Amino acid sequence: MTTAATSPEITAGGTAPTVVVPVEGGGGFAVRRVFCVGRNYAAHAREMGRDPDREPPFFFTKWAESVVPGSGTITYPPRTANYHHEVELVVAIAEGGANIPQDRALDHVFGYAVGLDMTRRDLQLAARDLGRPWDEGKNVEQSCPMAALVPATRIGHPDRGRIVLTVDGAVRQEADLADLIWSVPEIVSILSESWTLQPGDLIFTGTPAGVGAVVPGAVMHAEIDGLPALDVTVVKAD
Repeated sequence: MTTAATSPEITAGGTAPTVVVPVEGGGGFAVRRVFCVGRNYAAHAREMGRDPDREPPFFFTKWAESVVPGSGTITYPPRTANYHHEVELVVAIAEGGANIPQDRALDHVFGYAVGLDMTRRDLQLAARDLGRPWDEGKNVEQSCPMAALVPATRIGHPDRGRIVLTVDGAVRQEADLADLIWSVPEIVSILSESWTLQPGDLIFTGTPAGVGAVVPGAVMHAEIDGLPALDVTVVKAD
């Protein structure tokens, strides 16, 4: 399998630069779309006031422009006083398809990375309480920093391993990939029933319990066993 094309895409407004995530060992993975799985760890579902035993997986989307490749800085966004971290396993799709059988789902995966689904929690909860879409809370510029991708040909398909996030050295989130309610093959298969997956798509697979707010100056360190770590500092807007 190969990575997605890395040339810019032509849009109605002209040429838009493609976001390219580095690949361990060389090369890059051009991002097409970002899909996120909601409440995919039981403890996190409960801390958000939901019963994980009664809910099928659900998805929301982010623009490709929300992805920030590699460690570095992200800017604290406007219109929030409650900006939350969510550490996640990220799945990169190299081979597209619709209605993908679960037993063939991993054939479509290019590789894996550590990522953060940063969330304006106050705006998300306000929208949720009103029955409105989550876009203002979730689809935020620079809200998806992620480390380098590791191809599945090198790491295999991790289904267990420690996932942890610290803020200023203190552990905030810690779990195991084995705690995912819906596994990666299930997620890929179910997602492909609603959308035709394409090369360049990313899937953020959900976050463990312990989500919480960060402020400008906070330093986040995210790890998943066997994957490159991610270090992100939150900075004030200019």
